[in-house]
Amino acid sequence: MELDLFSLAGGVLVFILIASSMKITRQYERAVVFRLGKLLEAKGPGLFFIIPLVDRIVRVDLRIKELDVPRQTVISSDNVSLDVDAVIYYRVTDSCKAIVEVEDYEAATALLAQTTLRDVLGQNELDTILSRRDELNLEVKQILDAITDPWGIRVVTVTMRDVALPENMLRAIARQAEAEREKRARIILAEGEYQASQRMNDAATLYEDKPSAMKLREFQTLTEIAKEKNLIVVSTGSNSCSSASDICATTGLAKAVTSR
Repeated sequence: MELDLFSLAGGVLVFILIASSMKITRQYERAVVFRLGKLLEAKGPGLFFIIPLVDRIVRVDLRIKELDVPRQTVISSDNVSLDVDAVIYYRVTDSCKAIVEVEDYEAATALLAQTTLRDVLGQNELDTILSRRDELNLEVKQILDAITDPWGIRVVTVTMRDVALPENMLRAIARQAEAEREKRARIILAEGEYQASQRMNDAATLYEDKPSAMKLREFQTLTEIAKEKNLIVVSTGSNSCSSASDICATTGLAKAVTSR
């Protein structure tokens, strides 16, 4: 009986040791194995075995993670204070480096993102920050990627989510935009007046050279006025035509208007 109990206890112990030595990692995970404090390797995904009480594992998630950079107060190069917050997407590319090279890669990446964002935006003017956000996002990404690469971290993308301006600066920008629209409207109106004056000058030159054309225009005006039945149109007689062709043209036009 005592032998059976001893065998049973031994079997249970062996089962516990085997069960504790079996580890499973998911497809998106890696297990960094330390044996007696020394880095061994990264294992996974799937089933693998370790030596109980000797090996210790640290699981690392390889999926893309988002990092919400808290709102930062930035002073641009033209001394404008603005609040900026951003979102950074990154992933672990080397699980061993992410555990060994830096104490807490998530916190380190977050603090680095905050300082880099302030440094990059502080070197640019307000107009550049508002109009070239894509280029600034790319610049911040490249800087972060270069620093975090030895940590086994790859920055996928950086996006400035919001740029908040002071109230007085918003009013100034609104006034600037309104003045710009007023400027464009005045330019368009002046251009229209200039083109109209050119056309009128061309028409005056034509009427001066061709009196019959002037008379035609006069009859067209009389025809338009004659549409109003309650008006009496009094037309002054024109001077004698300079040529017989002008007289014939004038007579023909008069008959055409009378017949209408």
